[in-house]
Amino acid sequence: MDGEKPQFDRRMLEALVCPHTHATLSYDSEAQELISKSAGLAYPVRGGIPIMLVSEARHLDD
Repeated sequence: MDGEKPQFDRRMLEALVCPHTHATLSYDSEAQELISKSAGLAYPVRGGIPIMLVSEARHLDD
């Protein structure tokens, strides 16, 4: 690769839900995270792959 980060395929948002609440997610492209507002969690996207583990999620600030 030429140093570019792999892009997250936004079409995956149609199939992915928060593993904690089963609510829909939104994608923050700048932070490379999937956001679950209902759970107050942000799931990281690493190398274009969403890490859908609650233990890996970041708690959102109020």
